[in-house]
Amino acid sequence: MSELLEKDISCPYCGEMIEVLEDSQEYIEDCQVCCRPIVFHINSAFDGSPSISVHSENEVY
Repeated sequence: MSELLEKDISCPYCGEMIEVLEDSQEYIEDCQVCCRPIVFHINSAFDGSPSISVHSENEVY
């Protein structure tokens, strides 16, 4: 079973800081403030710690 990650992120649309729980490699969640879809990517960093990046729905990454 994977561990849930609690993280504060900045919405790529409105810039507000929101707290999210992340538990999968890639998923979409709506911003709690502006309700626009945020794409989450979770990878492992070189030291094994989780690396989390967020993007707008139409952003190329």
